[in-house]
Amino acid sequence: MKKALITGGAGFVGAYLAKRLLAEDYRLDLVDDFSRGTKDAMLDALEETGRVRLLERDLREGGALADADTDYDAIFHLASIVGVASVLERAYEVLRDNIAMTDQALALARSQSRPPRFVFASTSEVYSGTLENFELPIPTPESTPLAVADLSHARTSYMLSKIYGEAMCHQAGVPFTIIRPHNLYGPRMGTSHVIPELLQRGHFAPDGGSLNVFSVDHRRTFCYIDDAVEIVVRAAESPQCAGRTLNVGRDQEEVSIAELAALIVKVLRKDLRIVPMPPTPGSPARRCPDITTTTALTGYRPETALRAGLEATYDAYRRDVFKPAAEVGSR
Repeated sequence: MKKALITGGAGFVGAYLAKRLLAEDYRLDLVDDFSRGTKDAMLDALEETGRVRLLERDLREGGALADADTDYDAIFHLASIVGVASVLERAYEVLRDNIAMTDQALALARSQSRPPRFVFASTSEVYSGTLENFELPIPTPESTPLAVADLSHARTSYMLSKIYGEAMCHQAGVPFTIIRPHNLYGPRMGTSHVIPELLQRGHFAPDGGSLNVFSVDHRRTFCYIDDAVEIVVRAAESPQCAGRTLNVGRDQEEVSIAELAALIVKVLRKDLRIVPMPPTPGSPARRCPDITTTTALTGYRPETALRAGLEATYDAYRRDVFKPAAEVGSR
């Protein structure tokens, strides 16, 4: 039986990744400080398999992984400070703490009895400096040269922490795969991302009312979480993906945020008027990954159509998150 450790294992991607790895006959250690991750029914179900151990640890503290095992086949480093609000309010901590957490995860990988595959979750934000200063090809391939965005901007801190992490992977002396996720979505991702935000506002809006939508002209492709973790697992287990950097996302059904909102209104089965709002500061006008290399190396192409993914996401949020105030208060 194979063994893996996932930092940020109680988070959105971490829990789905754990579920997928269990299907591949892994034993798992999930590391999380629960600053964002949630002890919910999904996490309970993972623990109940008897093949998942939950380690509540803060990777910003020295020695947080001192009691971890020494025979992992793979280490997935997903833990980081994320979210636009966190980045804008705590830019220095984002830089300091994300690098410190990556250092601890890599130190664990370097201490193993045999070299594990180290999978580092970077971000599509690493392309933002190139977009700001040069012409960014879209769809964007992994080979695109990376440029540094304005260092005085708080939002640059997150991008820099991930570029630094990528460089650490290259110099750490362990087999690695770097993934750059692009607009992943699905149940259990919180409410501070564009899809759950629009679903939440639309769900509670009265039929015949309005839905405020920011950055209506910005364009994105969205990748459902099941497709994303399938790519990550295949990349982690493929010898061809060692030492490679891979976009994780979907290159089909590129939509404007206004078109996304219109599709969400259909999923909600409501009559809502979309009200255009100003662009979100710092948000790129267009983002779409080139996944040619990812598809060639993993043999997998995302399958979930946007409408189907939105339906599944809304069903889960309506059941588990969008509860009337009286029902929430009675729990």
